[in-house]
Amino acid sequence: MNPLLLLILSFFVLIALRVNIGFSLIVSSVFVMYVEDLPLTSVVNQMYSGIDSFTLLAVPFFMLLGRILNAGSITERLLKVADATVGHVRGGLGHVNVFVSMIFASLSGSAAADTASVGSILIPAMKKAGYDPAFAVALTAASSTLGVIIPPSIILIVYGAFGNVSIGALFLGGVVPGLLIGLFMMLYTYVLAIRHGYPANPFPGVRIVSKVLVRGIAPLLIPVLVLGGIVGGYFTPTEGSIVAVGWALFLSLVVYRDIPLKAMPKLLTDAVIDFAVPLFTVAGAGIFGWLIAYLGAAEIVVDFITGLTSNRYGIMLLLIGFLLLIGTVLNPISATLIFLPIIQALGNQAGFDPVHLGVLSTIVLSVGLITPPYGICLLIASQIGEVRLGRAMLAVLPICGLTVLVACLSLWIPSIVLGLPKWLAPQFF
Repeated sequence: MNPLLLLILSFFVLIALRVNIGFSLIVSSVFVMYVEDLPLTSVVNQMYSGIDSFTLLAVPFFMLLGRILNAGSITERLLKVADATVGHVRGGLGHVNVFVSMIFASLSGSAAADTASVGSILIPAMKKAGYDPAFAVALTAASSTLGVIIPPSIILIVYGAFGNVSIGALFLGGVVPGLLIGLFMMLYTYVLAIRHGYPANPFPGVRIVSKVLVRGIAPLLIPVLVLGGIVGGYFTPTEGSIVAVGWALFLSLVVYRDIPLKAMPKLLTDAVIDFAVPLFTVAGAGIFGWLIAYLGAAEIVVDFITGLTSNRYGIMLLLIGFLLLIGTVLNPISATLIFLPIIQALGNQAGFDPVHLGVLSTIVLSVGLITPPYGICLLIASQIGEVRLGRAMLAVLPICGLTVLVACLSLWIPSIVLGLPKWLAPQFF
């Protein structure tokens, strides 16, 4: 059997048997290397090379940042900012849900953390206010995927680190598409609110709104510090993540005093555990990705795709379809690491800018977070809302369509992705 086909088949057989994805990557790679009589010492070398990246250190710090936000009062302050800003619009709690996810996305970059923290507060509140439980679950899960797109995105960090693409440019490129998806979700919520009579919260008044915004301004400085520092060349993404954690700790320990020092060991331990699983997956993807490149998968896929169409948009639409399919069984980090050589080979063949390609791929892969069987965000939200997964899946399909729509718009109108980075950071191009 062709070694590449054997590698892919053995991997997906292990996934179907519900073997941990990191082990699936390693076992399938070792199996093919043994069959092909390749030196097994390469397994250790490539696994180490996969995690030997200074940029990857940003990931655990952003995960720790998410823990700090949830442990203190920062998440609550952000919810009040969102409520004061958009809660008075028809379908108020739905708009608050999306808006706070956009804010949360700009702070921690973790979709699952957003689903758990925001969902535990807003899903029960939306159900109590008369919203359809399936819609509340679907909107919470879908809006949390904005953390994958809006900087600082962990997926964009991984893509930039392993794809040799400027992370600062990727961050800037994700801003406009992420905001567009959020606005489309709010528009969809408004339409449903009119149709089903969902209520709006009363406008609290200019004085109260101003007071809430003042109380929430300090946490909102985090994305400004991170993105401004990286784009301005003051620090790297890893250093930016440390600055963000330092500022959040200062607010929580000194200013707000809502996290006791004795809670810090548990926060640090939880962050390490959060990072351990994806780090093991990254190590496994190191050997798997090297083997895919060694066996010439990128060239085979490019030849196959170009045999079907030579149109650059046709090539990219086929790539989008492929990533949508892969996203249903793999989390975005794993999918990015495993198929990065193929993604970049097809992007080069179609003549797309690396930043454009990276952001577009990330947008498409974010849909996998709300589509079973993987669909981790939808699973978390369904459990919180006590809604059957089938009902939640039907409710989330139109919102998935909005994300795919923005991906297609970004494909045909490159300035949606490239306009901001070319304007603010032309040195990356």
